[in-house]
Amino acid sequence: MKVGLYLFENDCRLSDNPALTTLASQVDTLICIYLPTVNLWTARKAQCSPSFAVECYRNQTLNALHQSLVSQQQKLYLLRDTAQLKALTEIIHTQQVTHIGRTVHPGFDEQRLWLKLQDNFPHIQYISAYSNTLFEPNSLPISVSELPQSFTPFRKAVEEIEPNSPIATAKLPPRPNRISELAEFKANSSYSIKVAAGEAQAQQQLQQYFQTDAALTYKETRNALFGEYFSTRFSPILAYGAISPRQIKQALTQFEQQRGANESTYWIWFELLWREYFYWYALKHQHTLFCFSGVKAKTPKTSFYPERFLKWCQGRTPSALVNAIMHELTKTGWISNRARQIAASYCVNELQLDWRYGAAFFEQHLIDYDVAANWGNWQYIAGVGPDPRGGRHFNITKQQALFDPDGEYIKLWRGEATPQLDSQDHVGWPLEDN
Repeated sequence: MKVGLYLFENDCRLSDNPALTTLASQVDTLICIYLPTVNLWTARKAQCSPSFAVECYRNQTLNALHQSLVSQQQKLYLLRDTAQLKALTEIIHTQQVTHIGRTVHPGFDEQRLWLKLQDNFPHIQYISAYSNTLFEPNSLPISVSELPQSFTPFRKAVEEIEPNSPIATAKLPPRPNRISELAEFKANSSYSIKVAAGEAQAQQQLQQYFQTDAALTYKETRNALFGEYFSTRFSPILAYGAISPRQIKQALTQFEQQRGANESTYWIWFELLWREYFYWYALKHQHTLFCFSGVKAKTPKTSFYPERFLKWCQGRTPSALVNAIMHELTKTGWISNRARQIAASYCVNELQLDWRYGAAFFEQHLIDYDVAANWGNWQYIAGVGPDPRGGRHFNITKQQALFDPDGEYIKLWRGEATPQLDSQDHVGWPLEDN
């Protein structure tokens, strides 16, 4: 009897999931488990835990995955023990697991768990695949170890390569009769968020987006702070793997064939390539993704000021625009790409804060949190990552004039400025109110 164990992480779908499809074809019974992302730096150093919005979105995504599994006489299970390696070890022994499968994850902690399983159980057959990328390593013109230090050379090397077509939905074998070591997933009805979640809604969102003309003007609208169809809003469903980048590329190509290609449709492809770059960037650099000096071993001239950091998190800084952005983030779990750049730049440059705590706060609150894109982008802004110019410093006054000239966004998210940033000077003496 061949018993399979599949570890869902950031690939919460049954279609275009090569690792799941391959594993399912090789075993007689299958156990499906969801492993939540565990970033030890964020949990231990920054002491951050997922926000309510993140918990809501994860709950909806997992509920959709569970329902998809139930339709194939399967179930989604969760580990009873937060110590993942210990819990998986017990399951492997009691269920006599012979095969384990997963999608390759770019995160350092996720990679380390996979390697420990292989070290501890060398007799098991391991199946992995690149289910969340446009390309596989053997289709790239460069090796991961030779990944360029900036995005542009990578883009030029790969943008003419056509990704493989998405594969069909996996046909799954039954689950074992008794699995007492695991907890069956139960949806929490109090967790609800009005954002597309799960595979079915992801496909519906993809179809609806390309039924509009939004793709034809995407390059002109992508830097907006808010509005209808100014963004594709694909990032949450991509982050949880409810949809694959190959499925989005296929839909984009079909749209271009039917409606015509232009600079804006290319820019959607451009943004998918940025996401792809950060995936391989994280896979290459592993733990240095979380290092203060980044991949360049360049120590920023910043520190950690608790009062400033708290005011940034709460949206109580001297910048009304930044405050509005932080209010939207903490209330909804999502902000636009431009808003992220503005908030990150202000955190690093104006407030002189350690960029890692900003990245951890985003991780805590973003429903579309992606370890590679989030930490890679923060390194980019802080000047310790893939930016050839050594970091980005946004002029906040100019950004407000460009993207919120009438103050509509600030008014919407109540971004009133707080005149005084610090209550103490550099030696601890209290400052008088202005």
